[in-house]
Order: sequence, then C-alpha cells, then structure tokens
Amino acid sequence: MKSALVGFAVLMVALIVIESAALRWGGPLIEPILMAPRVAFVSLPPLPATAYDSPAMWLAGPRVAADRADDPAQYLPPGVRHDRQGRAYVFFLHPTTFLGRNNWNAPLDHADSRMRAELAVRTMASVFNDEAAIYAPRYRQAAMGTFLIDRADSQRALALAEGDATMAFAAFLRAIPPTAPIVLAGHSQGALIMLRLLRDKVRGTPVADRVAAVYLAGWPVSPAHDQPQTGLPGCTRPDQPHCVMAWMSFARPADPQRVHLLAAHYPALDGQIGHDAPLCTNPLNGGAADAAPVAANAGSLLIGDEYTRAAMVRPSVGARCDRASGLLLITAPLYMGAEILSGNDYTAHDYALFWRNLRADVAQRTSAWQRRHSDT
Repeated sequence: MKSALVGFAVLMVALIVIESAALRWGGPLIEPILMAPRVAFVSLPPLPATAYDSPAMWLAGPRVAADRADDPAQYLPPGVRHDRQGRAYVFFLHPTTFLGRNNWNAPLDHADSRMRAELAVRTMASVFNDEAAIYAPRYRQAAMGTFLIDRADSQRALALAEGDATMAFAAFLRAIPPTAPIVLAGHSQGALIMLRLLRDKVRGTPVADRVAAVYLAGWPVSPAHDQPQTGLPGCTRPDQPHCVMAWMSFARPADPQRVHLLAAHYPALDGQIGHDAPLCTNPLNGGAADAAPVAANAGSLLIGDEYTRAAMVRPSVGARCDRASGLLLITAPLYMGAEILSGNDYTAHDYALFWRNLRADVAQRTSAWQRRHSDT
C-alpha cells in the first residue's frame, strides 16, 4: 500500500510540472514540454477475441478477487463497513495513468502505469463496492502526452484504447446476469471513452434500459453535443434512475484552462468541435440543486502518501455547480498536498471528495431502477 501511495504522489507531481509548463509557455514549445510521444505512431493489432476472458486483464472483478486477495475496488477506509448489497453490476474505466513517451498507448505490462491504475480504482471505483460487483478492465490507454497535442495520431491512440474498452464491455455483459441493472462510470480518459460506448454500444440497444446510472467525472460532458447522443438526461434528484451524474471539481479561483486544452482536441459525440458549458450535477445532493453546504458532505476519502494512510474526513467540502463555467466549485477545500493541479483543479479527487455521498447516491438510483422494473 505504501509504495502505491508514493507512486500516486509522484504521478500527481509530474502532472503539475507538465501542465504548469504548458500553461506558462504554450506556443511552439508546448509539444516537447507536454511530453508528446517521441516515436512514430504504430498501429497495434486488436487484442485476441478472448483476451478479457482472462482475470489478468482486469484490475478488479469477481475473478480477480478469487485470484488475488486485494481487489482494489473492494477497498474500505478504516471504520467503514458495507452498508448493503446492491444488485447492480458496475463497469468502471480508470483515468490516464501512463506518462511514457516511447509509446502512444500504454503497454499492458507497464508496471508503474498499472500501479497507478490500481490506486485509481481503489480511490474511485471503491465508491460502488456495496453493489453486486465491480469490473474494471486494464486497457491500452492513450498516453498522457497524446491528449496534449492536436494530431491525427492522438485520435488513433484514443481509438485503440476505445477498442480495448469495447471488448472489455462486451465481456462484462457476457459475465453478468442478462437482466441485471448496470452502472457505468469513468474518470477523465475513462469518462471520454465511456461517453463513446454509450453512443455506440448502449443507446438504442436492449442494454440501454438496464442502465441504472452513469457517473462521468473529470471530463467535460456537453449538454448540447454529447448528452443527446447518449440518450440519457442529467440527474436532477437523488432517486432518479437512468440518468447521468457529471462533474469536474475546482476550488476558487478556478482556472479550467487545462481541461479545455485537453477537450479541444476531441470532437463531441455529434462530431462538433467546441463545447458549451459542461454538464454539472452536484454529487452532494444527486443533482437536485446547484449548491450544497459543507454539512451535506457525509465524508471524503483523503488519499494518503508515504506518511499517512487513507481515511474518512467529516466535515468535508461543500460544492456548487457554476452554470456559466460548468464547473463544480468546492467550498472550504481540504488540503490535498501535491495532488492539487494547476488552476485549483481538484479533479483528481472527483470521487474521493464525495465518497460517502456517492455511495448513497448509487444505492438510491439502483433501488429506484429496481422499483421501476418490478412494476412493469
């Protein structure tokens, strides 16, 4: 655990250095500073058709738990117990954890990237571990540097990652009961790919009706250009099933230039370039209101380092959706050390800041889904 926490701190410090340099210099120097891949893009072959039948291709999942004592998605902080056993099956795509420049896509055997991905699953996907099961695949994610340059090869790298995620999603659907409710979740690159899966593999299929809730954090979701392509509305109350929770956490004064820099390189789901203010749903109240006070926060998960262990903190932060910017502005922000990115960007903590509220949120939505389907 200690080495994983150290690795996460190293990752976040590296991101700060990279992003700060990008925002400071920009222009013709931006490409080398932003860790663009320094090798030619090589189109990799698809994974074998049965790749995701192997437990080795999953960071978390029932078969992983059987083969490895420490499934990161099953993490619980000290003093927290499982409150219920939900019936939803969760498919989670982790954020970008590969910083290398010698590959456009992360090699599956890259140890540091995998360690960071496991920690991301531990601190993000653990929100959902009161549900029936969490499946979090390994995939050949696009390298961090590919998001920071505007090249056709960046699109190809993302398409490769999406291809792996699509295969994993198909394997997930084969592995779970055929009528069980589904929760889809992701962060940053994982959220972007999940948006595409919603458009291409869920909307208009029998799977769509099984979606109890979608959680997309750390990536801007356009109400005008993304949401109509998913077929799902934004959530407006905590007991609403079949909707999208989306947010990006910032403290004041917020500077989302980094997020806009990343998103500008990728068209929205309808193919349009340029985005309106992103969808913001407040995780403290299930999207029922723009603002919620500190008292509404049931507890945040502080990410530890080599000196401190992860722990629940309460009282924690309040939050307000700023409709002009689409950002979730947190109040009374906690000290997060090196993991705070430039521009008061807390998106690395999108799940951790609202850990206990999100646990309650998914429980209410899956219960509402079950009630709706028991009446039909």
